Amino acid sequence: MKARFEKYFPVAPIAIVTVILAWRTLRELLRVVGEPCATLDDAFIHFQYARAIAELHPFRYQAGMPPTSGATSVLWPLMLAPFHAIGFRGTAILWPAWLFGFAALGALANESYHLAKPLSGRWGAVASAAMVLSFSAFTWCAASGMEVMPFAWAMARCARRASEWREDPAIRTPRRRWELVLLAFIVALMRPEGAIFAFAIAAVLAAFPRNDAHLERSWAALAILATFATPIALWMFTGSGRANTATAKLLPGNPYYVGSVLSGAIFDNLRTLTKTLLNGQIWSAEFLPTNAMPVAIMGAISIPIAGFLRKKLVRAAFVFMMALSIAIPCFYVTFLWNRLRYLWPFATGWLIGLACLGAVLGEIATLVHPRARAAVPMLLGAFVGAFAVRLDWVIDDVANSARGIYQQHVKIARWSHEHLPEGSLVAVNDTGAIAYFGGHHTFDIVGLTTNGEARYWVAGTASRLEHYEQMPREALPTHFIVYADWMGTDALFGHFLFDATVTDSTILGGQSMRAYEADWSLLRSGDKPFTDPEREMIDVVDIADIESEASHAYALLARDNEEVVGDSYSLSGNRIIDGGRGYRRFDRFSAHLQAGKETLGIARVAPTKGQAIVDVKLAGDVIATFTLGSDDGWTTAGWTEHTFTIPANAAKTETPLELEAREGLFNSYHYWFSIH
Repeated sequence: MKARFEKYFPVAPIAIVTVILAWRTLRELLRVVGEPCATLDDAFIHFQYARAIAELHPFRYQAGMPPTSGATSVLWPLMLAPFHAIGFRGTAILWPAWLFGFAALGALANESYHLAKPLSGRWGAVASAAMVLSFSAFTWCAASGMEVMPFAWAMARCARRASEWREDPAIRTPRRRWELVLLAFIVALMRPEGAIFAFAIAAVLAAFPRNDAHLERSWAALAILATFATPIALWMFTGSGRANTATAKLLPGNPYYVGSVLSGAIFDNLRTLTKTLLNGQIWSAEFLPTNAMPVAIMGAISIPIAGFLRKKLVRAAFVFMMALSIAIPCFYVTFLWNRLRYLWPFATGWLIGLACLGAVLGEIATLVHPRARAAVPMLLGAFVGAFAVRLDWVIDDVANSARGIYQQHVKIARWSHEHLPEGSLVAVNDTGAIAYFGGHHTFDIVGLTTNGEARYWVAGTASRLEHYEQMPREALPTHFIVYADWMGTDALFGHFLFDATVTDSTILGGQSMRAYEADWSLLRSGDKPFTDPEREMIDVVDIADIESEASHAYALLARDNEEVVGDSYSLSGNRIIDGGRGYRRFDRFSAHLQAGKETLGIARVAPTKGQAIVDVKLAGDVIATFTLGSDDGWTTAGWTEHTFTIPANAAKTETPLELEAREGLFNSYHYWFSIH
């Protein structure tokens, strides 16, 4: 009887609870929406890549388009592709995604039980599994259509199997070694963050060989290779080892975050994580008890303590590493997207930490009274209850989020399929459902699924405008389906066609997603000085054009709000637009002039607010002073063009110039230079 119990516990109860959770969640979603739908638009990006694999053009977001690296998970679309191939098309692809999501949730509970048991004892292991199943963020993620739960399971499985390899030489079999190496590849290909666990597996194989240390190092080297699995796969199929997502979302590499600004942004994210999110406030209140941070910290500290007391240091190290890895998303520009889905894969380490906290408190309690340990199950039960009471709320949110995606993204995507002409190229800022259901080629403004666009998205609205000016007209989109305010300017919108408005869903990027014809007629309208458009120029510095800035050694201030689009009228009354940078205390750059020739400079500038007095400096000497605007409020256009003269003896092939605000701040848009 005991052997039978051990065989089916905890698998049977975990399976029953998981099925009930899936049934309740999906029943409510289908009741509210009417058909399957993901809770996040990003899920449809993976579905589109799964379709591409099934149609034998992997990594090509749409047939005939260049390969791209827009899916943050290489493995997730590969898992879904066979289902698309056998007929799970349209919203039906959600069924295998949900199957994998909820199966991974149950498997994670099982892994959590076995991972925690040597650290926290039987009661702690049971509580760990129960907390996984009652943690509402996991239920939300399992229903999202994303790779979150399979990734969480993969990390837990890696931690468990690597720990067992260290603890029991008897299980160091060739089969178990193969499993460890396979897990290293699975976790690394499921999400890039998994490379940490692949590396840890390699370290365990190298440090604790089965018999032949030299042979084991070869297996460890294979696991090390897994840490580079994602960049290798991307390089093989797309020609670049860096995912577009990394360019669009990571702080390192973002031109506005360098030096102290970069470190400050990371520390700000860490403060938000520890003081707000792990404390169950604002964005995480839906999932975590309020003021939970002190208990969470005590749980995290208890992991290495339990490892020391039970002589399971490697196991404790894996769990502790999983818990601390929740800080990885602090390197994103923001991790507040999508119900904090970037954080939750690492929550398993914190849940096991709570089980370890119970075990450590139990050890302390026995020092006071032998029977005091009996209070530990009640404490662990309270932890489980604190999570479980949020399940009903979150199940409702799953349904409402899916309804929001369905009524906005899916609706406008299906409209585009029916109403836009064949051959349309649709510019989007949420690229999932519109591509998946729309059937037209898409131009991803954010740059996840369109190569090369992420750097301009990061640079801002003005840089995107300047970039579009350099593109061939035939390569530009024919239509927009976007959140209009995300674009930063309406100058590119032509005739309004359709909108999908949802006012009561917080998962969306805006209340209204609108479709427009594209209007590129104003591109390059600001290329020439309106005060002297016929003058022949020897050099032009086009501010916010990142290629022009780079070629003129333009000093970019480390701010994320400095790009602006000027939208005004020329002296003849024609509307002109020009990208620029605002909130400037100075501009520094090198002009490419003809040595020994007196040169006329023209600066298109505007006051950021009220009035600004700006000096033009050459080699530290002031050669001109501009007075901009008046104290009549904020301004982003209202530009004026001022001239200054560079003496012949100062003109060089690389002439360093500086504009410095003596008073106020200014916006700069363009500099032109011609022989006087």
